[in-house]
Order: sequence, then C-alpha cells, then structure tokens
Amino acid sequence: MTVTVYGIPNCDTVKKARTWLDAHGIAYSFHDYKKAGIAPDRLAGWIAAAGLDKVLNRAGTTFRKLPEAERAGLDEAGAIALMVSQPSCIKRPIVEHAGGLLVGFKPPEWEDALT
Repeated sequence: MTVTVYGIPNCDTVKKARTWLDAHGIAYSFHDYKKAGIAPDRLAGWIAAAGLDKVLNRAGTTFRKLPEAERAGLDEAGAIALMVSQPSCIKRPIVEHAGGLLVGFKPPEWEDALT
C-alpha cells in the first residue's frame, strides 16, 4: 500500500501520526507543505473527497490571525489560494492511501483504514 503523509514536520499532531505509522510498521513518504508547497488541484481533490471544513484548518493560529473580512467571506477558490500561500492553514496531517483519504489524526480511524 502506498501511503503519503502531508504535513509540517514540527507539528505535534504530525509527529504523533508518524510515530503511530512507525509503530504499526506502515511505510510512508512524507510531503512537507512548508518546503515542497502544495498544488491547488491536489487541495481541490481533497476538498472534493472530505469537504472544505475538514481540509481548512480554521483552528490554527495562522488562520485566526487573518483579518475577519478574509475569514468570513472565504469560498472554495479563496480557501485554496489561502492554503497554497499559507500551508499552515491546511489541516494536518492529511494522508493519501490506497483506500482513500484521512484528514487529521484519529487512531481508531487510522487503524480501520491502514491495518
């Protein structure tokens, strides 16, 4: 099974997710949003699969620091542009695997999907 983890290496949740994968012997490749960026079409695919509210990290500091006017009127195209320019606004981690997509780290969901 090909597993790709998308995230930011210093994120505590990403660290927990990677530790979980290692502990379960699941090989994966890691895509660092900060260094490698993210393609708008990949974000659009994630949104189509999981929904904008799940992919956009509204709880993070980067998003909360945006002016209210930018946060309030955010449509899908605007959210994609924001996430491309501010990768910290993408939920972490996002995992692409043979069976689909995982957004965030919830061990029971990961257990079901990856083992």
